[in-house]
Amino acid sequence: MMSIFLAHTAMVYPHDMCVMLLDQAGWHRSHRLRIPDNIRLLPLPPYSPELNPAEHLWDHLRTNWLGNTAFRSLTAVEQSVCAGLQHLDQNSDIVKSMTLFGWLKTITTTYN
Repeated sequence: MMSIFLAHTAMVYPHDMCVMLLDQAGWHRSHRLRIPDNIRLLPLPPYSPELNPAEHLWDHLRTNWLGNTAFRSLTAVEQSVCAGLQHLDQNSDIVKSMTLFGWLKTITTTYN
């Protein structure tokens, strides 16, 4: 599935170099993983969720869209997550404030 995700991302952004920060999950490190030419995978150190920008987004969703709520169905949970993700998609400043760490600006994005 990770190879399919990477291929889809490469297709959606064919003229961009995509750098993805990944935790140490096995499917992120598989030798069978097919990585498109316009994608670079940057592994984070093990056991460092505080460095993973995605963790901060999930914290935001839990706090603002899921917390202290008794959902009647899985569909209701999915709708709430989708609403939260749409809100983040429309508010890039919120996303930047949670994910644009100073050390990210030091990553070299030049590729051959």
